[in-house]
Amino acid sequence: MITNTDPEFAPIATRIRDNVGRQGFMTHVGAELSELTRGSCTLEVDRRPELLQQHGLFHGGVTAFLVDNATTIAAATSRGQAALTAEYKLNLLSPAVGERLICRARVIKPGRQVAVVAADVYCLTHGVEKHTATALASIAMLDEKAAARIQSPA
Repeated sequence: MITNTDPEFAPIATRIRDNVGRQGFMTHVGAELSELTRGSCTLEVDRRPELLQQHGLFHGGVTAFLVDNATTIAAATSRGQAALTAEYKLNLLSPAVGERLICRARVIKPGRQVAVVAADVYCLTHGVEKHTATALASIAMLDEKAAARIQSPA
């Protein structure tokens, strides 16, 4: 779902959705981009055996991936710039037990070179969300020249 009344956001949202669609790891994990607005992003993934650790909980790496990707996507919505994660601090608050993980990221400060983005992860169980993780990320905002330099050959 893309929800925004800003007509200038539509091409940015389309470009972001296209880029996310080309991420093999999103497909591999089975994550989906469920909400996208200027300054925010929500990613979700359903419980599957290959995403769990030995105790039947979502693996912390799945939570970390959702935070990494959602914060970067949220930062990219601010100005439509390419973005890369520079750093994030992740706090795991409680075991991620449930049917679905939901990561909601929101831009705190949309800087020209570095954006600060917060994220919260929830585990959905029988329609009830439980807060399982929180994070704060620094996202490097790339100009067109920098974005072109990092493009890998096809």
